Amino acid sequence: MFSSITADMLLAILPEISLLLLMLVVFVADLVLHGKNSPLPAWITIGGLGLTLLATIAFAQPAAQPQLLWGGMLRHDWLAFIFKVIFLFSALLVTLLTVGWQKLWYKGEYYILLLASTMGMTLMGASADLVMLFLAIETTSIPLYILAGFVTTDRKSNEAGFKYLLFGAVTTGIMLYGFSLLYGFAGTTNLYGIASGMAASGVPIPVIVGALLLVLVGFGFKVSMAPLHFWAPDVYEGSPTPITAFLSTASKAAGLAVLMRVMLAAFPGIQPEWQNIIAVGSALTMTIGNLIALSQHNIKRLLAYSSIAHAGYSLLAVAAASELGVLSVVYYLLVYTVTQIAAFAVVIVVSNVTGSDEIADFAGLHRRNPMLALALLLSFLSLAGIPPLGGFIAKVLAFAAAVQAGLIWLAVVGVLNSIVGLYYYLIVLKVAYLDEPKGEAVIAPSRPQAATLVVSIVLVLILGVVIAPWYNWAASGAGGLF
Repeated sequence: MFSSITADMLLAILPEISLLLLMLVVFVADLVLHGKNSPLPAWITIGGLGLTLLATIAFAQPAAQPQLLWGGMLRHDWLAFIFKVIFLFSALLVTLLTVGWQKLWYKGEYYILLLASTMGMTLMGASADLVMLFLAIETTSIPLYILAGFVTTDRKSNEAGFKYLLFGAVTTGIMLYGFSLLYGFAGTTNLYGIASGMAASGVPIPVIVGALLLVLVGFGFKVSMAPLHFWAPDVYEGSPTPITAFLSTASKAAGLAVLMRVMLAAFPGIQPEWQNIIAVGSALTMTIGNLIALSQHNIKRLLAYSSIAHAGYSLLAVAAASELGVLSVVYYLLVYTVTQIAAFAVVIVVSNVTGSDEIADFAGLHRRNPMLALALLLSFLSLAGIPPLGGFIAKVLAFAAAVQAGLIWLAVVGVLNSIVGLYYYLIVLKVAYLDEPKGEAVIAPSRPQAATLVVSIVLVLILGVVIAPWYNWAASGAGGLF
């Protein structure tokens, strides 16, 4: 049996093998250090994730033509590769943010759960089979349910974990029923065989649309698409802040990667129908996220609704169902990941000193730490889509994809929502720059947090100015689906 395993097959799952070994090392280290408050598991995780990321970039790049490997369970293409890099990079930055964060950074089990979830995401991005996809989603989700409620002494954290588990289990069950219908219609679980299988069976379009809606319940929950966004604000607010950053970036990117692959591979026969559904979902998601964000006083809840709105912008490009649409989603997620992590890094540093997540406690931030205020300024302006920052290019590409696909009304809705979004980002910046500070204590990040901020902000600037390499990279990813 093992003689059929080739070097290409092993290199395709190099990130997963590396993450599994890293989990074992952290597990053994935690056993040895049992009862001691040692940062060793954190540094092992940071070093291991760094090595995994470098090894993935160096040795796990796909060939020009996509390959179906491991019995058709995984597809080794550029889209899967790019998303693996995004997940690993997000996990590395989030681990750096955890260093010094309350007592969380001494907990070995925290890093094991984070690594397990990251491994599930890398499998989600490459899944080419419904069975593999379901297992990957569960490998991602179960550790995240636990991480959301990890601080057991905090009532909000307990509530976040319970809500995330409850709603996640219900939507996963509905999605699984949709998967079973697709298998029944097509006679196969392979994503790239479902369309031809359903066509050969002569399944009526309304029935296929019904199955599609069930599947979309699960995917919509992962990306916080309206009306399945309701869990996000409470879970984001109650979760440990590093986990909130991970949920709003890597977890959302994994959901969008799966959504694009499944829609384009399994449902080409009803493309106009799913385009319309996602276009309406995009408009609702953008509008609801931005309008409710206007009334928020807690920075984590504001970023939660902002995250919902940005899911809407990404869905706008998914609805285009074109190569430019997929390209723009990939570019958008590259920019959004580093921008959002930069914003959460500032929140973590400030809340460590003030003990609060209220926007009012950011008053006079530029007097207490001008560089931290500058990081907040650049990240929020990038989220708002202001040039020359990365967020501007990402939104331009997304709107261009919508216009190219004839969805001009959706592009107009996107532009109007961007204006609304700019307003609430400016309110926070006004508090940070114009209001009187509430204290005199210096707000200073730790070295790992400072490193995370510097790397994130530099990338936000590079993605907005040096566009060609990233554009070509995203184009390679989009080419894997067409």
